[in-house]
Amino acid sequence: MKDKTNVIFNNPIDAKTVKKAEKSKAKYIKKYGDDSNADYKIDFKDIPTLDYIGAKNIVFGEENHELPANALIVGNIRMGFGHYRISIAMASAARALGYEPYWLDLASFDATGSKMIREQNDMYSLASRISQKSKLFNKLVWEPLNSEGFKHIEYNAKDQKNSELLAVILKNIRKDVPYIATHVWPSQAAIHAGLTNVVNAIPDNWPMGLHLSEGAIHTVQTPFAYLGYKMLNGFAKKPLQGIPEDQLKMVGCYVDHELLVDLENDNKRRIKRIENGKPLRILMTVGGAGAGFDMFLAMVQHLIPYVEKEQVSLFINFGDHEDVYNKMIKKIGNVKTTNYFNEYSRFKDFVKVIKEKDAAGIYCVCNKDIFEAVYSTNLLMPVTDLLVTKPSELVFYPIPKLFMRHIGGHEVYGAVHGQEFGDATFECPTKKSIKEMLDRIISDKEIIIHMIHQIDELKKQGYYNGAYECVKLATGKK
Repeated sequence: MKDKTNVIFNNPIDAKTVKKAEKSKAKYIKKYGDDSNADYKIDFKDIPTLDYIGAKNIVFGEENHELPANALIVGNIRMGFGHYRISIAMASAARALGYEPYWLDLASFDATGSKMIREQNDMYSLASRISQKSKLFNKLVWEPLNSEGFKHIEYNAKDQKNSELLAVILKNIRKDVPYIATHVWPSQAAIHAGLTNVVNAIPDNWPMGLHLSEGAIHTVQTPFAYLGYKMLNGFAKKPLQGIPEDQLKMVGCYVDHELLVDLENDNKRRIKRIENGKPLRILMTVGGAGAGFDMFLAMVQHLIPYVEKEQVSLFINFGDHEDVYNKMIKKIGNVKTTNYFNEYSRFKDFVKVIKEKDAAGIYCVCNKDIFEAVYSTNLLMPVTDLLVTKPSELVFYPIPKLFMRHIGGHEVYGAVHGQEFGDATFECPTKKSIKEMLDRIISDKEIIIHMIHQIDELKKQGYYNGAYECVKLATGKK
């Protein structure tokens, strides 16, 4: 296993940082055991929710199974919904280009490295929720950590050492299989395991040392991110050697094939609904960390009168957070909602119907199955008119967007990018500002129509083709 901790892109890391990284790895081995010599056999299971792309889940089995010649692995972890959502986009693009997608969630196994990921994810989710309740914690801890703490190249040294614990999970996977990682740990794990065709799909628009995985091809979605990683700008107090051109590519936005294949017609239907005075279809999503409830509640309460006047139809995906739905109903009181809770097949039929027919009222979706929880938003995007979201991975999706306040400083430049490219509003950080924006969009339909035209133009330019390009890079195709 080649060392990636002492030197990162020809930039030496100080001895103190390296020692801390080694202590971190040793801590997890002491806590969860040393499985570096284990022989984890791999097997495959169907993922029913993703049957339309034929994706299979990689699991541990009794005996080892070989991947087919046209396999492509999407390496990921569940951290909120974002990395899963990007992973589905990669799997979708792989299938569209003729490959068989295989799903590898490194947090899902009974292995030391998996337990390490789950522990760190639990801490991240807890801190995210605290940041929404404590302004002081958010100002002094969470914002600086997400915008500057994770940016330092020294942070990558620690992650590189910890991710050595993940390599054993990939021991029985052939080294030349095309592999796209939608979080840096699966990318680092693949490099440590000796895989040779690894793409590290960087999710954010804010360059950070956290996302470095030397040996992989780093893909970014924007020019801003490209230059930041090319120079490793701001990753240390002194100038650094950046990422070589053969390991850094700007590819565009990571979007599913299914969202792009009929996008122009989806946009025509949006404009037709607006011009015919139909209720504006607003989609809201509750993230995997469940943060931002107060803002979310304020928006729903503000929109109920519009729903009653049939000026708005409201669609809310609660993900796998039924507790958030119960909390919302308790706060709002007597409001009628049409619910699709753990009725995924029925929900899919409903989405097909409203593609051409009217929809009025408040519709709530919730699923215990993580794939159903994530993909319900994808199903709703083509049949709704406006997505209300924090500026996370959904920044880059082809639907008009209204941005809530960011959660974590790394999301700030996602919002900046969305508004500059014209398919989204600027960030609305307060209840007052987001209510004002909702009022304006509902009363002035030209705002959304402008965004829709901009989305059509961006598609023509290949702006949303990032997932296809990642597949081509991983498979060596031009």
